Amino acid sequence: MKYRQLGDSDLQISEISLGSWLTYSGGVEREAAEQCVRKAFEVGINFFDTANIYGKGASELFLGEVLKNVPRESYILATKLYFPMTETDSGLSRVQIHKQLNDSLRRLQTDYVDLYQCHRYDENTPLEETMIALTEVVQEGKARYIGFSEWNAEQIKAAIEITGIEKFMSSQPQYSILWREPEAEVFPVCAENGIGQIVWSPLAQGVLTGKYKAGQPIPQDSRAANDLMNVFIDRLLTEPILNAVERLRPIAASENLSLAQFALAWVLRDKRVSSAIIGATRPEQVADNAAASGVRLSPETLTAIDEIIKSVILSAD
Repeated sequence: MKYRQLGDSDLQISEISLGSWLTYSGGVEREAAEQCVRKAFEVGINFFDTANIYGKGASELFLGEVLKNVPRESYILATKLYFPMTETDSGLSRVQIHKQLNDSLRRLQTDYVDLYQCHRYDENTPLEETMIALTEVVQEGKARYIGFSEWNAEQIKAAIEITGIEKFMSSQPQYSILWREPEAEVFPVCAENGIGQIVWSPLAQGVLTGKYKAGQPIPQDSRAANDLMNVFIDRLLTEPILNAVERLRPIAASENLSLAQFALAWVLRDKRVSSAIIGATRPEQVADNAAASGVRLSPETLTAIDEIIKSVILSAD
């Protein structure tokens, strides 16, 4: 496993990281979930990403239990807040930041998280209030660094312009061969300000693994067939997209890569990306995905990918 620095922080995180959004909040049986975490450590993954909203605390509870006997300094832990936990608990106000972080730490059975992230931008709370509160939790030692997920360039710039507060170190956007929107504005403004990218859905909800075929039934053991995990995959299961992914298969094979490894290597080709978050349901998937670390695709291969995908990117947006 290769490691990259996260922005201007001192965190060296694995190029492949393990997420827990749809998987370890109830979508995967407990034994399989534990096996995935154990396999992650075996292959060198040191970064684990979760959020309070995943299963309304279920994902954090799971990680807290499975990691409680693991030396705390051996892994990097990130969580998030924003989405409603109750009818009255949501957003990025000062009260919520302190309350939700304390609740997350209790569920995670730890005194601190390495990265505390704003899951979305809060239009109903003054940005300065949010940034001051995030600064406070860092000063209290409850979070080492702070970040955000799915903020646009203007929101990021507005936070950077506030003086006397803790600096953002990470951005967590959706990013894959099929979803390249962050490249236009978010990646550049973050790179200029020492903010690293930890990207989610690099396999496009599993579509880029090649398990779904145009004109064929959805595999019963797949994410798309699981009502707990098929959140927005329908928009990707179109015939043009699935046919384009199938055309990538021989190119991946020529590089001696699985389609999943191929898609992850594409994401990691960009040095602005610190890590790609995977959502594995089986330990074998963790091992396969981790093998993408360190892979370098040739310029000719990257051009071939673009030629195949360019006609379907708009339909995937």
